[in-house]
Amino acid sequence: MYSFLNDYSEGAHPRILKALYQLNQEQNMGYGKDVHSDRARAYIKKELKKEDVDIHFISGGTQANLLVISSFLRPHECVISADTGHINVHEAGAIEATGHKVLGLPTKDGKLTPQLISKVLRYHKDEHMVKPKMVYISNTTELGNIYTKAELMALREVCNENDLLFFLDGARLGAALTCDENDVEMWDLANLTDVFYIGGTKNGALLGEALVIIKEDLKKDFSYLIKQRGAMMAKGFLMGIQFEELFRDDLYYKLAKHSNDMASILAKTIRDRGYSFYARPETNQLFPILPNSLIDKLSEEFLFMIDKEVDEEHSVIRLVTSWATSADSVEKFCKAISD
Repeated sequence: MYSFLNDYSEGAHPRILKALYQLNQEQNMGYGKDVHSDRARAYIKKELKKEDVDIHFISGGTQANLLVISSFLRPHECVISADTGHINVHEAGAIEATGHKVLGLPTKDGKLTPQLISKVLRYHKDEHMVKPKMVYISNTTELGNIYTKAELMALREVCNENDLLFFLDGARLGAALTCDENDVEMWDLANLTDVFYIGGTKNGALLGEALVIIKEDLKKDFSYLIKQRGAMMAKGFLMGIQFEELFRDDLYYKLAKHSNDMASILAKTIRDRGYSFYARPETNQLFPILPNSLIDKLSEEFLFMIDKEVDEEHSVIRLVTSWATSADSVEKFCKAISD
């Protein structure tokens, strides 16, 4: 059975595995102070067209989210998120466990807007409530949608006006930046956010996210907080090697584009068969609405998540393609849904 459950079912791109193998006997400094991590940082800074940023390699997305939010908020402060946001739904209360409330706002497409944020700020106006201090978004969203540059600029403006930190979860940033409708470049994020991360786990790496801190007064002592939270890997060079490979040329973008291309083929076939989508297809996560009888049939050959029931006869499923999704597997799925 071929899996469309997620984009981290496979190990790593062969080029990354080759680099890890070739460098396996090489001795490196620990805790991210090695030459490979330094080169990876230099490549990323070049991509961002910005030198005055701090870059830390963190093992995974939940760890990165927890670190950022718990480190940059005071005890009485909270973070604003879409109700579908990863920190609100899929992190087992990790943020709340650090003592910070997540304000999950209902949205149509998983995207926050200045209007939604302003409404929360008008309500949370005194010391009897938690104080909103950070806006959290992900690009792509949990529904596979992207933020346009204009939308990001609008969020930046509302954050500036209300002294809010702006944090972008980039677990699937590659998919966002390489989809057909995107108008955002990597370097835009260094000018529009206070902190964001570049996801490797879901884009060809064995593990790892590159956390980029832009705002100057957030940088001090952050390495202490990484260590205190148990997120500082002794063999940090293993992540450095992977991001060095991803960013020494266009491999990061090529892998993400492949995942989007495979999803586009699936989306076209599903549309051509007359089925609709719960969320507009834009990247490598698809949410088609299918008859339950067809879902049962597809489940005999493929793995995927049933996201929610629509009515007694239809449900939403989630299909996720990856850097390693083969054209053959996509063709088989398209044939199965067409038969």
